[in-house]
Amino acid sequence: MSAPASNGAYDEWLDALADGEGYALVCPDGHGSLPPRRVCPECGSTSLSEAPLAETGSVETYSVVHVAGPRFTDDTPYVNVVADFGPVRLTGVLRGIEPAPDAVAVGDRVAVGVEERATDGDPLVVFRPVESE
Repeated sequence: MSAPASNGAYDEWLDALADGEGYALVCPDGHGSLPPRRVCPECGSTSLSEAPLAETGSVETYSVVHVAGPRFTDDTPYVNVVADFGPVRLTGVLRGIEPAPDAVAVGDRVAVGVEERATDGDPLVVFRPVESE
């Protein structure tokens, strides 16, 4: 039996995000991706640099999850969100709101961080609502 694949680069990214230093990997053409990428998925460039994530992002789409897989059983119901943070889109759980379809809207502003998953305590990308300015 082979050993499980390492998530080293992703884990380092998650640690940076938890420390408030989230970043995207950006090629010279401005295409963004997340670790563990070594090549830009858009243009094939191997010249990737770290660019800080914006402080807030915008909800692009969401769904309310009532029946989840085993790793999220104790977290339900929750709102799963895809949010635009400039060169990248992040997927995570929206907390700080009632998990209902009318509690979130496309375009809502969110901040990103890392919190624990209720089911097993593992780290999880989490969004929190940001008050409109």
